[in-house]
Amino acid sequence: MSRNQQLFEQSQKFIPGGVNSPVRAFKSVGGTPVFFRKGEGAYVWDADDKSYIDYVGSWGPLILGHAHPEVIEAVYAAAKNGLTFGAPTEAELEIAELLCRLVPSIEQVRLVSSGTEAAMSAIRLARGYTGRNRIIKFEGCYHGHDDALLVKAGSGALTFGHPSSAGVPAETASSTVVLDYNDLAGVEQAFNQFGAEIAAVIVEPVAGNMNLIAPRPGFLPGLRELCTRHGSVLIFDEVMTGFRVGLECAQGLYGIKPDLTTLGKVIGGGMPMAAFGGRREIMQCLAPVGAVYQAGTLSGNPVAVAAGLATLKLVQAPGFYDRLTACTRALTEGLVTAARKHGVVFCAQAVGGMFGLYFRETLPESYAEAMSCNRDAFNGFFHAMLEKGVYFAPSAFEAGFVSAAHGDAEISKTLATAEQIFARK
Repeated sequence: MSRNQQLFEQSQKFIPGGVNSPVRAFKSVGGTPVFFRKGEGAYVWDADDKSYIDYVGSWGPLILGHAHPEVIEAVYAAAKNGLTFGAPTEAELEIAELLCRLVPSIEQVRLVSSGTEAAMSAIRLARGYTGRNRIIKFEGCYHGHDDALLVKAGSGALTFGHPSSAGVPAETASSTVVLDYNDLAGVEQAFNQFGAEIAAVIVEPVAGNMNLIAPRPGFLPGLRELCTRHGSVLIFDEVMTGFRVGLECAQGLYGIKPDLTTLGKVIGGGMPMAAFGGRREIMQCLAPVGAVYQAGTLSGNPVAVAAGLATLKLVQAPGFYDRLTACTRALTEGLVTAARKHGVVFCAQAVGGMFGLYFRETLPESYAEAMSCNRDAFNGFFHAMLEKGVYFAPSAFEAGFVSAAHGDAEISKTLATAEQIFARK
C-alpha cells in the first residue's frame, strides 16, 4: 500500500471524508487523493516522493509557482516579528493602498481571511446599503459556502432558489434568485419582476467553478447597465480571477466597473487572505463608520499580508501577464491539436493564467452545457495524466491554472504525455 493510501485511510478516521475541503477527496474522479509534502516552482511531490507538474496551484493562488524565494523570504521576515496582533499594522495600509491603485473600481477595501468571508460580507454590505434583501446569482458560479449563496435554481426560470446543501434554511435560500450564466435576457426579466427588491447581482466575471466559462459579449456590460438602471449593487466575485487574468483583474480585461469586488487567492500569495472593496459611499456603510457590521480577529494577518505584498510586487513586472497568457494558450492550443489528431472529442480555452478542458465538441457557455461534458472521458484522462506525473484538477468541473514557473519544458512534457494518452483512444 502506498503512503498516500495509508494517509487517506488514517485521515478518514479523524476528518470527515478524510479531507478538509470536499473536492480534495477525488470523489468526482474516483481513486485515492494525493497527499502532497513539497512544492517548488511548477512541481509538487507527494507522500511517496513522486513528482508532478502542477496545474492546480492550490486552486489559483500560486501565480508565481510554489515556494517562490521572494515570497518565502517576506513570510519569514514577517513571522519573526510576530504571527498576529489583532491590531492595525502599517503593512495593512500598504496593501490596501496598492489594491486601490491597481483595481480602478476599488476606492476603499477591507481585508478578510477567506473568499467565503469576502462574498458573505459584500452581500451583507449591498443589502445594508440598498435597504433591499433579494440577490441574483448564477447557476454554477460559486461564491463560498455562505447560506445565502449555497443555492441552486428552482424548476422555472424565475422560481426562487432552493438550498443546495443540508443545513441551509429554505427561507434563506428563497431570497436568492438563481439564473443561467450568460443569459442576459433572463436577468432583465428578473429585474422587470423584482427590480425594486434586488439588492445585488453577484457574478464570477469569468466562471471558474463549473470549469472555465467565459462571458459572452454583452453579458457583463448588460449586468452593469441593469444594476445602474435599477439601483442595485453589481458585485464581481474576483476571488479566482483577481490578478489571475490581468493586472486590473477581469474587470480591467473586459472594461467593466463593478460597485463591489471580492478578491482572494493571488492577493494572499498562498496564505489565507481575501478582501472586498469598491465605491467609497458603499464601503462607508461598514462599521465602525456605518451600520453594517463585519469583523475578524485575523483580518489583515501580518504574515499573509507580507506574502500578498511580495506576490503583487512581482506580478507588476513588465510583460508578466503577456508571458503567463502565452504559456497558458500554448497549453490549451497544444492539447486541442493533440486531441483532434487522434479523433478525440475535446476542446479547451484560456483566459489569462486560467484554463478549461472540456470533453465535448464546443466550448460551454452555461452550467447546463458544462454539465454535458463527457465525465468518463475526463476521468480517464485525469488518471492517465496523473500516473504520468501531470496533476490537473481532480474534477471535470474545475478550472486549471498555469503559473509563471511553468515554461517550455513543462508545457512540452505535458503535451507529449497528453498525445500518448489521446492516441490510445
